[in-house]
Amino acid sequence: MKFGDPRIARESRDREAHPFRRAVNGTVLQSALATGGGWRRSLVRWLKFNAVGGLGIGVQLTVLLTLKSGFRLNYLLATALAVEAAVVHNFLWHERYTWADRVQPSWIKSVPRLLRFNLTTGAVSIAGNLAVMKLLAGIGHLNYLAANGIAIVVCSLLNFLLSEEWVFAAKKDGSKNLRIKLAGSRE
Repeated sequence: MKFGDPRIARESRDREAHPFRRAVNGTVLQSALATGGGWRRSLVRWLKFNAVGGLGIGVQLTVLLTLKSGFRLNYLLATALAVEAAVVHNFLWHERYTWADRVQPSWIKSVPRLLRFNLTTGAVSIAGNLAVMKLLAGIGHLNYLAANGIAIVVCSLLNFLLSEEWVFAAKKDGSKNLRIKLAGSRE
């Protein structure tokens, strides 16, 4: 192909021809990028998610430091409590900032969303943090704060996808938020 070839212009206008589009077709990432107005909106939401997460890291590390060093709790118990403090902190910010365009905070709607958030991102964060802490701090003898920072990064992407696709899911067809039906629940 030569410079100015009309096939180049045609291909660049074709959204499906873009290499990034081809790479995500058929993946979980495709639905995450398609939700809420395309990849740009998802990118902005990802940046907001990380900004809130950065604040949550501060909360988590402060609580961990206080419980471990100040109150002399076991590092695993202190980690679990610190993660839960960060999960609640992050939920409040995500509801009012990251996914503010999708939700209207109210006690009736926020409590079930908080439960979903705790069941997903809370469980991933606690299980992931405990496993990584046991591996790095317990077995590898890495400083517990450094090990916790690594654990936070490891859990971040999965938590974003769970929040995007289930906890704060975009409304489909103007109806209720996308939900996974639990056994015994009424719809």
